[in-house]
Amino acid sequence: MAYLIQQIANAVPLAALYAALAFGYALSLAVTKRADLTYGALFAFSGQMFVLFADVGWNSLWLTLPASLAFGIGLALTSTALAGLVGGGFVMKPLAFVSANSVIVASLGSLMVLMETASLSSGFRSLWLPHVFDETVMIWPDPLFPVALTAIQLVNTAVIVLVIIVGYGVLDRSRYGRYWRAVSDDREAAALCGVNPERVYVAAYVAASLIAALCGILAALHYGNMDFGMGLAFGVKVLFIAAIGGQMKPLFAALGAAGFGFVETMWSAYGPIIWRDFAVFGILVLILVLTRRDKSVP
Repeated sequence: MAYLIQQIANAVPLAALYAALAFGYALSLAVTKRADLTYGALFAFSGQMFVLFADVGWNSLWLTLPASLAFGIGLALTSTALAGLVGGGFVMKPLAFVSANSVIVASLGSLMVLMETASLSSGFRSLWLPHVFDETVMIWPDPLFPVALTAIQLVNTAVIVLVIIVGYGVLDRSRYGRYWRAVSDDREAAALCGVNPERVYVAAYVAASLIAALCGILAALHYGNMDFGMGLAFGVKVLFIAAIGGQMKPLFAALGAAGFGFVETMWSAYGPIIWRDFAVFGILVLILVLTRRDKSVP
C-alpha cells in the first residue's frame, strides 16, 4: 500500500508538468488549428539557457548561488520569450493561416535553429546544476516504507498549478480571453467583429512560449540538466496528449495531460520500463483512433 502511495506521489509533479505544457500548447493551437513542433524545442531551449546562464553567473560573474539561479531564470525567460515572439510573429504568423504542411516544415526549421543556438552557446558541453531544494518532505512517515517527495518537487507542482489557475482565469474573465475564444471559434467572424486574429495569435504564441520556458526551468531545477532529446520527447508526448484532452480547450488538454502523467508513472512502477513509451504511445494512438470524428459526415 505504501509503495502505491509513493508512486501516486511521484506521479503528481510529472502530471503537473505535462498539464502545464499541454495548457500552453493548446493556447496557440486553438487559434491556428495547426500542429507546431517548435513547442518542445522552446521547452528544451529554456532549460538549457537557464543552466547555461546560471553557470555563467556562478563561474564568470562570481554571484552567489541564489543570485546565479535568479540570473539564469531571468535570462532564460527573456530569451525564450524573444524566441517565441520572433518565431510566432515573423515565421509562423505568415504561414499559420495558409497551409498546415508549411507550418510543420517551418517548425522543424525553428527547432533546428533553437537546438543549434543552445548547443553553440554552451560549447556542446553538458552542464549540471547543483542540488537545490532537495530536502525530503515526509508525506506518510511509515517506519517500514516512508512516503516522501523532495521540496523542489512540491515547489514545482505548486508553481505549475498556480500558472494553470491564473492562465484559465485570464482566458475566462479577461478581454483578451474573449478575443482568444472568438478567434478560436471562428477566425473570420471574429475579424468581421473587429478582432485582429494575427495579434491574438502572436499574443497566444508568446504566452505559450513563456509557459514552455517556465516548465523548462522547473524541469531543469528538478533534474539538474536539460537536453534537446528530453525536450523533444516531452513535446511529442504533449502533442498527442493535448489531442486526447482537447487541443482547442487548454484546461481539458491540461487534465488529459495530467492523466497521462499518472498512467506513465504507474507503468514505470509496475510494468517493464523498456516498453513504457511503446505502451503509452500505443494507448494514445488507440484513444485517438477510437475518438476520431469524421468531419465529412454531418
